Amino acid sequence: MKVSAKLVRGRTVTNFKLVSVVLCVVIACGQVLAQTPVPRITPQPPVGKGAVVLKAARLIDGTGAAVVNNPVVVVTDNMITAVGPAGSVSVPANARMIDLGDVTLMPGLIDAHTHLIGRVLGDPAGDNAAVRDFESFGAIISVEHARATLMAGFTSVRNVGASGRFDDVALRKAIDEGWTPGPRMMTAGHSLGMRGGHCDENGFRPGMFDPGIEEGVADGPDQIRASVRYQIKYGADVIKTCATGGVLSEGDAVGATQYTFEELKAMVDEANKLERKVAAHAHGTEGIKLAVRAGVSSIEHGSFLDEEGARLMREHGTYLVPTLSAAEGVERAAKTGVLKGLRAEKALEAAAAVRRAIKLAVATKVPIAFGTDAGVVPHGTNAHEFELLVDWGGMSNMDAIVAATMNAAKLLGWDKKVGSLTAGKWADIIAVSGDPLRNIENVQKVTFVMKNGVIYKER
Repeated sequence: MKVSAKLVRGRTVTNFKLVSVVLCVVIACGQVLAQTPVPRITPQPPVGKGAVVLKAARLIDGTGAAVVNNPVVVVTDNMITAVGPAGSVSVPANARMIDLGDVTLMPGLIDAHTHLIGRVLGDPAGDNAAVRDFESFGAIISVEHARATLMAGFTSVRNVGASGRFDDVALRKAIDEGWTPGPRMMTAGHSLGMRGGHCDENGFRPGMFDPGIEEGVADGPDQIRASVRYQIKYGADVIKTCATGGVLSEGDAVGATQYTFEELKAMVDEANKLERKVAAHAHGTEGIKLAVRAGVSSIEHGSFLDEEGARLMREHGTYLVPTLSAAEGVERAAKTGVLKGLRAEKALEAAAAVRRAIKLAVATKVPIAFGTDAGVVPHGTNAHEFELLVDWGGMSNMDAIVAATMNAAKLLGWDKKVGSLTAGKWADIIAVSGDPLRNIENVQKVTFVMKNGVIYKER
C-alpha cells in the first residue's frame, strides 16, 4: 500500500488519515500473529511433567506378588515415586488425581517378539510386497502398527528383525523424538542367517535378491562376526538369528538345523563382546540345543522342543519366547487357504508341535518371556497371547502376566527401569477392566495407558 503525499509551500505533507489506518492494520495483524501458535518443526521427546496420582480397585505389580487392593500410585514427571494401599502413600498437594474405578493397574506390558515393519500375514498384497512395494512403504505403515501396539497396553517391545534399510531403527527414533506414539523399542536391524535359509529371501529367480552381510545373510564365523558388527554399527540393540528353518520361508524344512555350533558360537561371542544378546529363531529340536549350548539368551518359538532341550534351557537360564499367537495364526491361515503348499504343511506341523512344547517348558520350569510374533498376527491383538499361555500351556493367570512384565524385562536387560510398578522405575503404567486373575481375557480390555509419564489413553 502506498502512502499519498502532496507538496504544500515547498513541504511534503503526508496523508495522516491513511497512515493511521495502515498503522492500525499493522498493529492488529501483529496482535493476531502473536496469539497464533507457531507450529513445532521439531517435537519434544514425550516425557511426563508434574505430579499425577492414580487410584484403582486393585494393582498387580508385575513381580508375582499378591494383589494390592485400593492402591495409589504417585507419578512425578516420568518416574514412579510411590506405590501402596490408600492411606499408606503421601500424596503431593498439587497432583492431578485420576480415579480409574473398577480396574486393575499393571506395569506397561512387554512383547519380546514383534515385527512392526511391513505388511501383516494375510494382507492380499503381501506375497508381492518384496517386488512391488516402494522401499519406504514398510516404514510408513509401521507408524500405525506402533500406535496400535501402544494402545493395546504394550509400552515396550523387542523388534526381532526388519526388512528395509534399518526401518526399525528409524521408527524407534521417530517414537523417541515424539514424532509418533509407540512403545519403547529394542531393535535388531536385519536378522542373521545362512544363505538360502529362513533369514534369506527365497523363492525368487536367481539374481533378483542376493543379499549379503549388510542384510544379515552370512556364512561362516568370519562373515557372521562382520554382519554382527554391521547391524550394531547402525543401531541394533539385539542380534536376531535363524538357527533353524521356519514356517513362512520358501524351500526349507521348518525344523531343519541351519547354522552350525561354531557359527552360532562366533555370533554369540561377538555380540556379547559388544554388550548385546542373541535371540535365536529355532523350531527344530537339534537347532534349539545347538543355540542353547552356544549361549543365546532366548529361543524364539521352540516348536519341537524335547525333554533334553527343556532341561538345557533351564540349566543355562535360556528364555523361551513361545509366540503361540503366531502358531495359531499360521494354522488358521493354512486351514483357510491363505497359506498353500509347503508353507501350509509346515504351519500345521509346527502348530501341533508347539502345543506340546509349551506344556513341556512350563512343567520343566523353563523361564518364559511373553512374545507374539506380531506381524504374523495383527498388531494391537498382542494380549490374546495371554489366553494361549493359560489354555495351551497351563500357566496360571499370574504367571502369564509375569511373563509379560518382569520376565520379559529381564530378558531385555531393562528390568531396572521397567517391568514392575516399583518406586524408582519409569512411569509405564496401564489399567485393564476388572480383575485379570479371575478372567485373563480382561488383559485385552485396556482402559488406560501411560508411558514415560505421558498419558496416551484415558477412559
